[in-house]
Amino acid sequence: MASPTHHSPARPLSAAERKVILASSLGTVFEWYDFYLYGSLAAIIAKQFFTNLDSTSAFIFALLAFAAGFIVRPFGALVFGRLGDVVGRKHTFMVTILIMGVSTFLVGILPGYATIGVAAPVLLVLLRMLQGLALGGEYGGAATFVAEHAPQNRRGAHTAWIQTTATMGLFLSLLVILGTRTLLGEEAFASWGWRIPFLLSAVLLGLSVWIRLSMEESPAFRKMKAEGRGSRRPLRDSFGNWANLRIVLIALFGVAAGQAVVWYTGQFYALFFLTQTLKIDGSTANLLVAAGLLLGTPFFLVFGALSDRIGRKPIILAGCLLAALTYFPLFKALTVAGNPALARALVTAPVQLVADPRECSFQFNPTGATKFTSSCDVAKQLLANASVNYASVDATGDARIRVGSVDIAFNDAKGLRAALNDAGYPASADPAHINHGMVIAILTLLVIYVTMVYGPIAALLVELFPTRIRYTSMSLPYHIGNGWFGGLLPTLSFAIVAQTGNIYSGLWYPVGVAAATFVIGLLCVRETHQRDIFAGDAS
Repeated sequence: MASPTHHSPARPLSAAERKVILASSLGTVFEWYDFYLYGSLAAIIAKQFFTNLDSTSAFIFALLAFAAGFIVRPFGALVFGRLGDVVGRKHTFMVTILIMGVSTFLVGILPGYATIGVAAPVLLVLLRMLQGLALGGEYGGAATFVAEHAPQNRRGAHTAWIQTTATMGLFLSLLVILGTRTLLGEEAFASWGWRIPFLLSAVLLGLSVWIRLSMEESPAFRKMKAEGRGSRRPLRDSFGNWANLRIVLIALFGVAAGQAVVWYTGQFYALFFLTQTLKIDGSTANLLVAAGLLLGTPFFLVFGALSDRIGRKPIILAGCLLAALTYFPLFKALTVAGNPALARALVTAPVQLVADPRECSFQFNPTGATKFTSSCDVAKQLLANASVNYASVDATGDARIRVGSVDIAFNDAKGLRAALNDAGYPASADPAHINHGMVIAILTLLVIYVTMVYGPIAALLVELFPTRIRYTSMSLPYHIGNGWFGGLLPTLSFAIVAQTGNIYSGLWYPVGVAAATFVIGLLCVRETHQRDIFAGDAS
């Protein structure tokens, strides 16, 4: 069953190949749809399930419940990766989609805090963790299933369809939310209509299960089982064997970590930067990001197919290198295009934080449990929220903020806003002065970086590992990279901004990780695109 390593001429997809791609991709789109619904509706969910808390704490805990889904993803990779290597790819990702779909539907019918008290948020978090576990098993199964059905010289092109699913799932969730909100009106949607997108997951679940039931197990898995080469203990064989564990670590630090930070910067941090830093209103920012995603998404397929010809490694590492080299100028250009008044004020009206350095904390708070109450920390938060660059001046006593020749108390938000207005800092971006075309162009370029690192990665991870432990071995580095390295990016980047006093300094985190991945990948990752994944278990 070995395939030739030369590049055959391009041909249309066969009916069987289209069916495999459709079944795997459609189910994964629905998984991402379910996963993103919660994040999009976090503010409403906070009011429904955390009503015993003040509004700020309620929102923090709602976001914590969302984060729980990211945190458990690597554990889902272990549980379902093992199952996929022992029982089979098809049966395992049937289980993951059932768990995801049922968990999402149950969120839609779960009573709120007013009805069942503290049991409501507890059950909500448990359902979020089930969603995260399911997603941790779904991606590896879908990528492995498609790759093991694909011709060797088109594996990148086929698996690139899986790589588009996160973006399409996000689009689908936003579309359903927008449609429901428009149809019902804001008051009804906030009261009970928010449940409808969750309940609709039952329809998507039924469709996906129906399609997947008609699929055959992957040829590589059937061949391995027929030859008696399966692993009875894939966790031990994957992580207790140094030869394979070394490849897992290389896959994590030489591929997945850099891919994750580029992905989260291009699709999430960019949106955060538009709304929180540039003060562009949420609807406009969402439309701008959606336009960038729409223009950039086809490049997942372009780079997936290109990786079949020139290799996975050069495209992924080029994406990491370009990101590391250009993020700072691109985000500065985004400021000029998105909020030109802020860009001018940052140059012409410098601000100082006069504070005792012993009172200043590094405000990394991934759980939301830490309270920063010193005068220096309160002042830092005010300045970060106002999108102000500032220099630090050492002093004793309570912190104060100096705008030009005016000193403002550390906790005087209104006084700070007035002084900033006088200095030319806008409270929000002026819609009339947003250069929409330039903003979309920059966002599209950021998404193209995402497609470079993400389009070929499924094929590369599949090809790194032998069939008998492939599902387990590839899933863990992917989900640690995306669940932890990527998932912590917004919180850590914001902490860096608050610490340094520079609105761009949060980019040092993705730049540093992407650069490290480029170096490690260049030195340690082997090219895989000509590897025959049917030919035994040599890794």
